[in-house]
This record gives sequence, C-alpha cells and structure tokens, in this order.
Amino acid sequence: MVVAGNQKIALIACVRKIIVILNSILRDGIMWQAPQA
Repeated sequence: MVVAGNQKIALIACVRKIIVILNSILRDGIMWQAPQA
C-alpha cells in the first residue's frame, strides 16, 4: 500500500511537471506569435 501510494505521488508529480512545461511552451508560443501578428 505504501509503495503504491508513493508511485501515485510520483505519477502526479510527473503529470504536474509535464503540465507546467506544456503551459510554458504555450505561453512562449503566444509570446513569439504576438510580434508577428
């Protein structure tokens, strides 16, 4: 049970990390497109 809980916590941390990276990519993409528009 403890191992499963740790794996779940690690999975959630990885997902959050990916979400943050995707958000930063989208933000940078918008910033890069703004001067062109």
